[in-house]
Amino acid sequence: MIMDINQIREYLPHRYPFLLVDRVMEITIGESIVAYKNVSINEPFFNGHFPHHPIMPGVLIIEAMAQACGILGFKTVNKLPADGYVYYLVGSDNVRFKRPVMPGDQLRLEANVIKGKRGIWKFACRATVGDELACEAEIICAERKVA
Repeated sequence: MIMDINQIREYLPHRYPFLLVDRVMEITIGESIVAYKNVSINEPFFNGHFPHHPIMPGVLIIEAMAQACGILGFKTVNKLPADGYVYYLVGSDNVRFKRPVMPGDQLRLEANVIKGKRGIWKFACRATVGDELACEAEIICAERKVA
């Protein structure tokens, strides 16, 4: 299942400059997702990180992986932010950065469900550029109803 940016915006409450998923290429409900973030020099964080050697901040790579997890979570439980739900990033374990992500890179975001129970989900995530690993982590998200 491919999702374009308009469909992604239905499943993520994030908006510019914090929407970090541009396209979903594959999704297997309850199991896995493959999504992409196109990294452009026009990203606002590159003005300060770093002006003469632009590198995508590691925390934003983790956030991009977490957003892909959120899409998979919402699709799996058949809910939407419009229904009053949100997925919070509540933890990350075993985070490792292996390669810097720079303008012009296309970041492939992969997440596989490790387990889900009572609205708490744990995912095994990888972010790659081409065939090079940029980051890997276990991401924990919590589904919550918001007022």
